[in-house]
Amino acid sequence: MTQPTDPRGKIANAKRLVVKVGSSSLTTSEGRIDLSRVHHLVDVLASAALAGRQLVLVSSGAIASGMAPLGLVKRPTDLATAQAAASVGQGELVAAYSGRFAAHGLTVGQVLLSADDIGRRAHYRNAQRTLERLLELGVVPIVNENDTVATDEIKFGDNDRLAALVAHLVHADGLVLLSDVDALYDGPPDRPSSSPVREVHDASDLELVTTSGAGSRVGSGGMRTKVQAARLATDAGIPVVLSSAALARTAVAGGAVGTVFHPTGRRQPTRLLWLKHGPDVVGRLVLDDGAVLAIVSRNASLLPAGIIEVTGSFEAGDPVELAAADGTVIARGIVSFDASELPALIGRRTAELAAALGSAYDREVVHRDDLVLI
Repeated sequence: MTQPTDPRGKIANAKRLVVKVGSSSLTTSEGRIDLSRVHHLVDVLASAALAGRQLVLVSSGAIASGMAPLGLVKRPTDLATAQAAASVGQGELVAAYSGRFAAHGLTVGQVLLSADDIGRRAHYRNAQRTLERLLELGVVPIVNENDTVATDEIKFGDNDRLAALVAHLVHADGLVLLSDVDALYDGPPDRPSSSPVREVHDASDLELVTTSGAGSRVGSGGMRTKVQAARLATDAGIPVVLSSAALARTAVAGGAVGTVFHPTGRRQPTRLLWLKHGPDVVGRLVLDDGAVLAIVSRNASLLPAGIIEVTGSFEAGDPVELAAADGTVIARGIVSFDASELPALIGRRTAELAAALGSAYDREVVHRDDLVLI
């Protein structure tokens, strides 16, 4: 059977799909969780799952779900109370999802992730294995940022990047981002002169959007994070649809709603995807012009001879940045030497190092298989 080449067709035929829904799509005007909206979303996803598709739901809403049980009349602004609300609300939210999915004969599993789980290679692999096994068992994983310990999610209210990373983790065939806006617009959605952007092939299609002024959805931060998440996913060959939760059924079916983002890259090995998007680097290697050219143009490994400066404190196996002499970061890589070892090696050829220090030094500082261009 010929696979569709258009992104909506790929979404429609996606065997494995990640769906992200934001708090604003699940809450009332008072900011509390709206069970009717939760049930509508579950009914859509359950229908897809029962048709043989594997679904991963990335859901915000933990803090909103915790407000009523704690007697809060408005969303908390201090970190401790927000984390407490998330702690109570996460259970409430998953219970709501679990009950409605159970009505369709489906089981859910809760997966809480933090930035640390994405940033550390071992944690990343563990999360990947857990999600993969849940899907194999026919379970619908419900993923959320671990709000009780992670402050960024509470501060920015954004699970979009997490959804894109989860799409990487599970090798999804498509990503659907649901919000309270039906598409990406070239200006504030409530302004009559604003128009929806129906297709995004590359960054040039976003020029009008990103220059539409401080009042635009992109400028406000809500849509900006969704565009960033879409880029993260499409960079690995995953098509993305951005639409409203009210249009979830049509969006999941690949219908003509919302904004579709065309894949711009190809699937990469999981290790390289993690390296590019997951960890915080712990050091920097500054390279001469020859080494920059070799890495960027010839897919070469980094040798000691091409390094002119080392900064940071790291050990062999840590992620580091590779930068040109002007400070431009060109790549990330897994370094094979400790930071304390490298100053004595920089600028020297491997054959010279092997003769002077032994055969253990006849190796790359960063092998091309552990290196990804930025």
